[in-house]
Amino acid sequence: MATTTQPQARDNPMTGANPFDTLVMVAGGACLPRCLHAVADLGVADALDNEPKTAVDLAKSVGAHPGSLARVLRLLSAYGVFEIDGDKVRHTPASRLLRSDHPQSMRALARMFGLYVNWNAYSEFEHSVRTGQPATAKTLPRGLWGHFKENPEEGCIFDEAMVAKAQAQVPAVVAGYDFSRFGTIADIGGGRGHLLQAVLASNHSSKGILFDLPNVIQDAAGAASDRLKLEAGDFFKDSLPTADAYTIMEVIHDWADEESLAIFKAIRSAAKPGATLLVIEQLVPNDPGPHWSKMLDIHMLTLVGGLQRTQEEYDALLRRAGFELKRVHPTRSDVSIMEASAV
Repeated sequence: MATTTQPQARDNPMTGANPFDTLVMVAGGACLPRCLHAVADLGVADALDNEPKTAVDLAKSVGAHPGSLARVLRLLSAYGVFEIDGDKVRHTPASRLLRSDHPQSMRALARMFGLYVNWNAYSEFEHSVRTGQPATAKTLPRGLWGHFKENPEEGCIFDEAMVAKAQAQVPAVVAGYDFSRFGTIADIGGGRGHLLQAVLASNHSSKGILFDLPNVIQDAAGAASDRLKLEAGDFFKDSLPTADAYTIMEVIHDWADEESLAIFKAIRSAAKPGATLLVIEQLVPNDPGPHWSKMLDIHMLTLVGGLQRTQEEYDALLRRAGFELKRVHPTRSDVSIMEASAV
């Protein structure tokens, strides 16, 4: 099996100095992300420029209660989001990422996590723990994707959040792997083609095929070119295109093992022996310490019934589908590129 250096665990400011503090901080810590969601929705970071401002001034700018906003900012500043100096509020590198005009703005991502549809799913979290099924099976009759389709304003926030995340991930993937040896690259479930367009822009001799559901392909019509072909279909039902290499980025984590295996088998059916499959996902490290992927794993369970996996778990799925995992390429972002070959 291929080997790689696992991502390092990150320090966790939510845990305290003793067992009591640890339990109190974790049990009562739900208010911390809610504070972040609120300031992202209100646009507090947008109201704060380079010059420090008081919480009273910020509250006037965003339509908030001054005392309440000051308390929210006090908590967030304890975790590095904004800085409090006397009665003045200053930006930190983290709070600047909440500005809408930041090149790597994460405001939409913070707002997305704060959507009621996501937060409310945790009211039925015990259902997920008992059954392994998403809590949204009880809170959303038409599922998460159906809800976003019926509520386009929330769907727009979700789309903006995914674009924001891709702004960091896509350049890291392009920089982290040599795509130049492939004549044709098919991006399976590639959305509007952000990854494939970036890959083709860096490899002028390659051509690409973007494969996704018909409504997604319709939205991606502007990406088509003489080097990028659009193909609509369902990877659970329809044949996939033939290519020298296949990319599939943050799609597999949406699905449980049975569906994930079916997707890999569909790619293997289309792939010639020796074709390359690049699975781009955030891996769960073997390190027992805190890591964002372990939190994301619970979000996937709760919202869509998917999961984040370890390298070993991906290796097992790929082997069952007829692929051999050759190596894993870390990137400068939170995702890794798992390179497999069709056998």
